[in-house]
Amino acid sequence: MVNRTRWAAVVVALVGLLVGSAGSAQAATWSSTDKWGTWSNGGYTVRNNVWGSGTGPQTIWANSYGNWGVWADHPNTGGVKSYPHSARNVDRKLSGLSRLSSSFNVTRPGSGAYATAYDIWADNHAYEVMIWVNKQGAVGPIGARETTVSVGGHTWDVHRGSNGSNQVFSFVRTSNTNSGTVDVLAVLRWIGTRGWYGDVTIGDVQFGFEITSSAGGMDFRSNSFSITT
Repeated sequence: MVNRTRWAAVVVALVGLLVGSAGSAQAATWSSTDKWGTWSNGGYTVRNNVWGSGTGPQTIWANSYGNWGVWADHPNTGGVKSYPHSARNVDRKLSGLSRLSSSFNVTRPGSGAYATAYDIWADNHAYEVMIWVNKQGAVGPIGARETTVSVGGHTWDVHRGSNGSNQVFSFVRTSNTNSGTVDVLAVLRWIGTRGWYGDVTIGDVQFGFEITSSAGGMDFRSNSFSITT
């Protein structure tokens, strides 16, 4: 005879496990498993953006442009697999900006290989500025290290190089953080003072997780994020 009490307990446990593993995706305002899934909210665009080769499954969810996340299961085979992010288009000349700052708060896995980073585009993708606020595992920026500088409220190792399509300037925070505020305008102006570009037009300011591997399935969450101009 089946022990009904024990069987009921097993069912409840299984249901709880399923709900927990699905996470916020089930309860979110929007979610997508499409590689290029996008959602517009409050003047921002949230993108799944699974663009690399040899990728695994990735589900993105969002309650708002600032509160969103992904569950990703990408194999440990090297190479960036995806860059899920939230973005706001600025579309203004650098000289015309008096303020451009951003605040963030994330929850991220303690394993895998990824960077939590801003990706900022200028002059129609001629220049790419990456601002890494934390990193995990075997990941690194493009180009050689130029210097270490304190600007925009943080201290960064600055790398400069090219990905074959555009110039890339990477600011890698000297210690990891999961929350804070970055004076993005100060960083962009500092690049100009080095003579690395002129009065460029700032396009998309993106913030998210550049994932190289997350084997077995991992959760990445933006608890809050915003851009102020």
